[in-house]
Amino acid sequence: MRNIWTIARREYNLYFDTPMAYMVAFLYLVVLGVIFYYNLLTAMYQQYAPQVQAVVGPMVTLILFLTPALTMRLLAAENGEGTIELLLTAPVRDWELVVGKWLAGFLFMLTLLAVTLVYPLIMHQLVEPGIDQGVLISTYLGLILMSGALIAVGVAISSLFRNQTAAFFATLGALLLLWLIGIPSEAAGSLGSKLLMYLDFRSHFYNSLFRGVIDLADMVYYLSLTALALFLGALSIEIRRWR
Repeated sequence: MRNIWTIARREYNLYFDTPMAYMVAFLYLVVLGVIFYYNLLTAMYQQYAPQVQAVVGPMVTLILFLTPALTMRLLAAENGEGTIELLLTAPVRDWELVVGKWLAGFLFMLTLLAVTLVYPLIMHQLVEPGIDQGVLISTYLGLILMSGALIAVGVAISSLFRNQTAAFFATLGALLLLWLIGIPSEAAGSLGSKLLMYLDFRSHFYNSLFRGVIDLADMVYYLSLTALALFLGALSIEIRRWR
């Protein structure tokens, strides 16, 4: 655990040593703030009480597109600069390296999510008798689980590349595939279609957690995807070690 935490702390601090993290955080918070302000104005003019989904909904899409920017350098930069060879000779196991990199990205995303809590708190003060606390908890739990899985996929794909730009677009393509994989099968009822629906990343959030329902099956899906992606990332590093 010490190796994991050392790697995570180094990578987390490195986010704030580069302009990329500040650009990502700035765009994320500004875009979300504009959407939040627009939703409040719309609710005021149409005279209805906005709910927490008005804040969380845009956050999901933003996280989907921000994740490749956060993960593209984590291992691709090490591969491209040749520093991965030094890490492979250090007393660090492959899975510790991958989990440490993932933890850094995950902690950065948690930092962003913590800052965004200001929006539902403002909404809670403006809406009578306040927003549904149960929905707030379930939606943010969903955001945390989704972020962990998305970051894990990004780290696994980053381990395959030497070029950060290639890692960015490959990660974006993989995440969009996970996001949209269930759409062609929504109208069908075959076993294969049901499998695709289960693999659909968004359905495990919007069908339950987004509505205030915490389903164990959805939590298992996101945790399993996270574990699988981290395993594949560690396997990729191990293969590189034995080349």
